[in-house]
Amino acid sequence: MRSNVLIPIVRTDHARDLPLPDYASERAAGLDLRAAVEQDVVLLPMARELIPTGIRLAIPPGYEAQVRPRSGLALRHGITPLNSPGTVDADYRGEVCVIAINLGTEPFTIKRGDRIAQLVVGAVARVEWEPVEDLDETPRGDGGFGHTGGSLYSTSAGPGIPGVRSGS
Repeated sequence: MRSNVLIPIVRTDHARDLPLPDYASERAAGLDLRAAVEQDVVLLPMARELIPTGIRLAIPPGYEAQVRPRSGLALRHGITPLNSPGTVDADYRGEVCVIAINLGTEPFTIKRGDRIAQLVVGAVARVEWEPVEDLDETPRGDGGFGHTGGSLYSTSAGPGIPGVRSGS
C-alpha cells in the first residue's frame, strides 16, 4: 500500500533553477538530490566536501528523511555520503547538504545539478525506555558481528571485545 506524505519544501536562492528532488522511476524509494554548487567541485580520492542541495524541508513529526548513496555513483566512482544514512530530523529547518566522499582512485567532478544522493522519507518510532534487571533469552544471545552469517574476523580477532567471537 502506498501513502503520500506532504512535506513543505523551500528552494534556496542559489537553487531556484534546479528541479525539486524527484523519483527516477515509478517504484523508486528515494528522491534524487541534486548538487546546488556554484562551480564545479573536484573531489580527490579520500577527500570529502559538503555539497549543498538548495532545499530546506519541514519534515512532519513522526517522520525523518535519510540521505543515502546513489548506487551507480558508489559502484562506478566510489562517491558516497560519508555519514550514510544521514538523518534529517523533523525539527531541522536548514539546507539539506550531503557530506560527499570520494572512496575511488580517481578525482571526481561534481557539477551543478548532478544527482549526488537520494532522500528516503520514512516513519520513525519514539522510544520510551523500560529499565529492567535483565533481558529475555534468545537463540542468538549476545552473538555480535558476523554471528549469523559466518565470522567476519580471523581466528585471532576479537578477544576481549563484547559481542565479537573469534574463529568460525
